[in-house]
Amino acid sequence: MAIEASLPAIGTILGAAIIDSINPCAIGVFILLMSLTVTQKKRMFDIGLIYIFAIFSTYLLAGLGLIAFLQRIPLFAAEYISIVVGTLIVFGGIIEIKDFFWYGRGLSLSIPPKRVKQIHEYTKNMSTPGIIMLGAFVAAVELPCTGGPYLAVTLLLAQNFNTTAFLLLVLYNIIFVLPLLVILSMVYFGTSIHSIKEWKHRNRAYMRLAMGLLLVFLGWLLILIANGTINFA
Repeated sequence: MAIEASLPAIGTILGAAIIDSINPCAIGVFILLMSLTVTQKKRMFDIGLIYIFAIFSTYLLAGLGLIAFLQRIPLFAAEYISIVVGTLIVFGGIIEIKDFFWYGRGLSLSIPPKRVKQIHEYTKNMSTPGIIMLGAFVAAVELPCTGGPYLAVTLLLAQNFNTTAFLLLVLYNIIFVLPLLVILSMVYFGTSIHSIKEWKHRNRAYMRLAMGLLLVFLGWLLILIANGTINFA
């Protein structure tokens, strides 16, 4: 791949993390979990922290595994893979932008209904191992919503994965779960779940628009890096 850079622009990575963190899928599942335990504040707080840690750990390990895999791909093949992935990410962004105007019509990036039912079943097990399993499972099934930005970021970081790149990956995942920590704190200190649900519903379209624009930007960035048009210094 024609890239001379040792590290992508930090602003791109952190900007992607901020937009990716305000994700209707991740927030929606967390609100569901909180609504099941809201009458037991101490237990709700503990369960929320365990769940958030499970999400963080799963995403971080997945990112590290993906980067390790990408670094094993021959240079000539990596260029074409980046172009294909970039094209798919742009397409995903167009779908998200479409949902800003016509939500529910045609193809959408969302958790499949079958997986939603499974999530509801998993929430019945409120033991510590059960919550960890729920977090790992949700992290996997959220990929249609959250996978695009993360895949793009791991492709960028894989160009020259060093200590700084690792710290950026960790910071990305901290930012990703930050809204969940904010929601957990708000509910613990008295904000009603209903008001948070209403906020999510009011802003869902804007979340998808922001996600769509981010995906189009990251997809084009991957393509331009792959063909040598852009070199990060």
